[in-house]
Amino acid sequence: MNEKAAQLAQRLIRNFDRAETRREQRAPLYDSVGARLGTGTAAEKLGASIDWVAPGMRSCPYHFHYAQEEMFIILQGSGTLRVAGERLPIVSGDIIFIPPGPEYPHQIINTSDAPLKYLSVSTREQPELVEYPDSGKYQASGRGGDGEPVRYLQRPSASLDYWQDEP
Repeated sequence: MNEKAAQLAQRLIRNFDRAETRREQRAPLYDSVGARLGTGTAAEKLGASIDWVAPGMRSCPYHFHYAQEEMFIILQGSGTLRVAGERLPIVSGDIIFIPPGPEYPHQIINTSDAPLKYLSVSTREQPELVEYPDSGKYQASGRGGDGEPVRYLQRPSASLDYWQDEP
């Protein structure tokens, strides 16, 4: 492969079987291994990740996005999609579409005794606000003036008055 082809491959191609993974674990409910596939690529508006959720576990808290849209493709296993206060069965081959907004809080739960593997595809809307209904938290994220990512988590009870500490 010539140098230009190698550079293009680096910016445009990811293999989820060879991607660097990270384990997220918080007993007793959360245990998953994932790889963020879009990071470091030429993608500006799309994100992708691959996740493996351990039997009986969840990958992330129940939440919804105010800006980002998500799609989940179940590649292996079965489980439950907790969405909008309901629990829906999901199996290998299912494609789940989650639009932004408070109508569709969601969470994928592995309710089986085998690993659950899924591919996530999402828009990379910035800034973003995520709400966590179970814990009453909000997460605001975006890019600071220096281009570096910023992320803040808090509850409404910790909110400041608009005029606080202003001259």
